[in-house]
Amino acid sequence: MSGLKLRIGIPKGSLEDATIELFEKAGYIVARSSRAYRPAIDDDELEVRLVRPQEIARYVEQGFLDCGVTGKDWILENDADVHVICELKYNKSTSLPVKWVLAVHENSPIYKPSDLQGKWIATEAVNMVKQYLKKLGIEAHVEFSWGATEVKVPELVDAIVDITETGSSLRANHLRVIDVILESFPQFICSHKIWEEPEKRKKLSSMALLLQSALNARNKVGLKMNVPKEKLTDILKILPSLRNPTVSPLADGQWVAVETILDESQVRDLAPQLKEMGAEGIIEYSLNKIIY
Repeated sequence: MSGLKLRIGIPKGSLEDATIELFEKAGYIVARSSRAYRPAIDDDELEVRLVRPQEIARYVEQGFLDCGVTGKDWILENDADVHVICELKYNKSTSLPVKWVLAVHENSPIYKPSDLQGKWIATEAVNMVKQYLKKLGIEAHVEFSWGATEVKVPELVDAIVDITETGSSLRANHLRVIDVILESFPQFICSHKIWEEPEKRKKLSSMALLLQSALNARNKVGLKMNVPKEKLTDILKILPSLRNPTVSPLADGQWVAVETILDESQVRDLAPQLKEMGAEGIIEYSLNKIIY
């Protein structure tokens, strides 16, 4: 058993399920119980801590955690001096980045950021918003919001800066976006001290490779089939792939096996067409990782 041990912070809350699912696809099984902040993981070199994403970057910088997954937004909000190992392009519901947006009530007379001069803004990302306003030369009052930020306009504040992935909550609360402050994906980070240690850097680099390969496989499937040799050229013309399809001879010299990787959404239209062109034994299978 290796003497290496890394304390890793996994974001607790809205990103928790998506992050643990990503780790499982990468090959790390995380076992949670309802109240556990220290879930088990099937890797003796890792100790998992479930921590609010707002705090992970600060804890990594201070050395309480060795590494972790947290948003680019929270690294900036904490002004944390950490090493970014890689960006992980996933989020709670989609593969799109979350957005920090400046929003007002749909009936508000405010239409552009400069209209907020002297106004009140509520947000959880106070430092980020202050830096944004400073760059634009706007003087406004920024107050910390403990939650339910969307419902505070127009009665309590003039505008909010809040995080959104799909925009559904903003629309439900009759809010109008007047600017996007930041787009953010999760980042896999570690402390500068940890990154300078060769054994730990190697471990973290391997983890980054596996996490990114799991993301590469998202919405991709493998497709394999048997194809008559005389139909091979025509079938290869319509068959998409990451590189070139793999073609292997079969015991029957008149047939070959063809295998490729493609977007899952393409199979619905492609499979019947392949069948009509003479392909047989068409199999679609799921993928956990694609390493480029």
